[in-house]
Amino acid sequence: MVDFLTTATTRRWRCRFSMVAHGGRFCHLGVDAKKGVLFVEFPPVLQLQLKRFEYDFMRDTMVKINDRYEFPLQLDLDRDDGKYLSPDADRTVRNLYTLHSVLVHSGGVHGGHYYAFIRPTLSEQWYKFDDERVTKEDNKRALEEQYGGEEELPQATPGFNNTPFKFTKYSNAYMLVYIRESDKDKIICNVDEKDIAAHLRERLKKEQEEKEHKKKEKAEAHLYTIIKVARDEDLKVQIGKAIYFDLVDHDKVRSFRVQKQTSFNLFKEEVAKEFDVPVQFQRYWIWAKRQNHTYRPNRPLTPAEEAQSVGQLREVSNKVHNAELKLFLEVEMGMDSRPIAPPEKTKDDLLLFFKLYDPEKEELRYVGRIFVKCTGKPLEILTRLNEMAGYDPEEDIALYEEIKFEPNVMCEPIDKKVTFRTSQLEDGDIICFQKASSMDIGDNVRYPDVPSYLEYVHNRQVVHFRSLERPKEDDFFLEMSRLFTYDDVVERVAQQLGLDDPSKIRLTPHNCYSQQPKPQPIKYRGVEHLSDMLVHYNQTSDILYYEVLDIPLPELQGLKTLKVAFHHAIKDEVVIHTIRLPKQSTVGDVLDDLKTKVELSDPKAELRLLEVFYHKIYKVFPPNEKIENINDQYWTLRAEEIPDEEKSLGPHDRLIHVYHFNKDTAQNQMQIQNFGEPFFLVIHEGETLSEIKVRIQKKLQVPDDEFGKWKFAFLSLGRPEYLQDSDIVSSRFQRRDVYGAWEQYLGLEHTDNAPKRSYAVNQNRHTFEKPVKIYN
Repeated sequence: MVDFLTTATTRRWRCRFSMVAHGGRFCHLGVDAKKGVLFVEFPPVLQLQLKRFEYDFMRDTMVKINDRYEFPLQLDLDRDDGKYLSPDADRTVRNLYTLHSVLVHSGGVHGGHYYAFIRPTLSEQWYKFDDERVTKEDNKRALEEQYGGEEELPQATPGFNNTPFKFTKYSNAYMLVYIRESDKDKIICNVDEKDIAAHLRERLKKEQEEKEHKKKEKAEAHLYTIIKVARDEDLKVQIGKAIYFDLVDHDKVRSFRVQKQTSFNLFKEEVAKEFDVPVQFQRYWIWAKRQNHTYRPNRPLTPAEEAQSVGQLREVSNKVHNAELKLFLEVEMGMDSRPIAPPEKTKDDLLLFFKLYDPEKEELRYVGRIFVKCTGKPLEILTRLNEMAGYDPEEDIALYEEIKFEPNVMCEPIDKKVTFRTSQLEDGDIICFQKASSMDIGDNVRYPDVPSYLEYVHNRQVVHFRSLERPKEDDFFLEMSRLFTYDDVVERVAQQLGLDDPSKIRLTPHNCYSQQPKPQPIKYRGVEHLSDMLVHYNQTSDILYYEVLDIPLPELQGLKTLKVAFHHAIKDEVVIHTIRLPKQSTVGDVLDDLKTKVELSDPKAELRLLEVFYHKIYKVFPPNEKIENINDQYWTLRAEEIPDEEKSLGPHDRLIHVYHFNKDTAQNQMQIQNFGEPFFLVIHEGETLSEIKVRIQKKLQVPDDEFGKWKFAFLSLGRPEYLQDSDIVSSRFQRRDVYGAWEQYLGLEHTDNAPKRSYAVNQNRHTFEKPVKIYN
């Protein structure tokens, strides 16, 4: 069993550096050092976290530790003559602890599930608390199975000499709670109501009451009908703020929960109390969903319908099965602003609703409703509408019928000289109106008439813009129409940034699934509308990334831009250059351009361009290859000087790939992990591994003590064959075409001690072992 506290609180290490600068002198640190913690006292309840999660500096990420870790049922912290205790500790207190509970984490670092094993009274019986499920468990389940580590699967064919298959257990103890034996009677005791704080008692009582109330509602739901009553007051509050189309959001109006057998007339009395509207002054309209998917008050309830029960009326009014009844309460007000009896409604009367639009304020609001005759004309109600709007009685106004808004907005002008029947208006229809003179304001307003404003409202979108260099942070946001053209969008962005030339703005769409910029930016006028920029498969984003270019985008699109990492032949550094050339250029042109920007070891040095992916060299580009089809988005383009030894290869020499690797054993299977910088090496016929090792050590400048730990292997298709110093290496490599031989290489097995550096210019973000400089 592991020494629990020693492992948890003490660390032991040896300094890796033999000499350290100190105050102008050097001191030797070749001795062992100990770091520990001594305790003055321990608490009655001891909570120990096993630190299953920690940061892995080598992998640059958080990892979960699933190693086996045993813990005792009883923990004696006075053991070994009190080695955990400070000299100042009170030795009269007996620090013997009994395990009370085990908190378990099941899963990995990116997600999982927590549950607990608890002995509420410290009896022999354990209980597993897993969300709302509580079960009895035995001692083995609560302790041994939570130690972690590996577990063997039972053999499928007992009696045969099969290698047992082991797998890592991802469910293990995360936190332990121990109770001191001398204090358990005070801690494990009955809790009376008076022991709970008053505010907690009140909160628990309310929660229990709410829970019981919801439970009762759910059980009795089939006995009730929900009636949602919309009024003029709701229309005034919502139109122009919460909604713009239709008349009301029914989820935001007063709702009543009424037993189905309740008569509707009795329900009206409840409404009278709620809204202070006497029953005789109430008139209810049923809402109907039309074929164009809009909702309008369709007709008043008949006396016969109002004589029914609420449940019967709901079944009559709803063609679809649901428990809701939606009504509009019509209330007429007299001169003294008190309710009066509603006017008689005949077949010739139409109930119309009116919205007023102000182009200068870009404001739409509800102004009321009017009964009109089918045979009447809009000209006859203009004075009334001007009064409702607060305009001069003779003001010339334009009228529009709001017809629908999905999938497209339909809002058509109404001829004021023809009858309402001729215009095909009916009960519940919506008329929007505005001053006729405001339509001629011109450039002073963005949306001069009702249709253009509703079109804008229907298509407006708040877009969050982020700099491509800071893809996690919002820089600013703009409200625009989804119908904005490409030019409209970049012009607005340029205005926001104070940039004179919008063509220097380049936009990149957002990937809704990865929450990252898409790999390819938007081409100049490559999409028609803003909506095309925001769509990602079946989702719509509200994020766009921008960058300010040094040349106009149309000009840049005629060029090919490549990020090339130049590895200096002598200096220990990597310099990343942005190469921008016409698309018809060749790799030779790239290398010629690069020569003017880098420092060469020899003015006559020749360069080559490589394709590196996951620490392997996959291609050496021929100088005449066109750069238009080269993709540097997912792999690294590396430029380097061609060594002299490769220029004079003998007939029996080989140019081989050399890669760094280590082995990762996961779930009983070995996996080869490559890392670091791959390179080419010339090997000669008959050359032994020991001779090659000398050249490799000199090339990589590895110290003797570290290089002596390295292992060398011939790898083919990921399988290593370890080599001895006397082995002839060239006999393993028979292929001469180094350009396609990445599946066979000389592997250097050692620990990856290089610091991880993000390669910011590429999506794959491979690491370099050398210092990186970036020049754009």
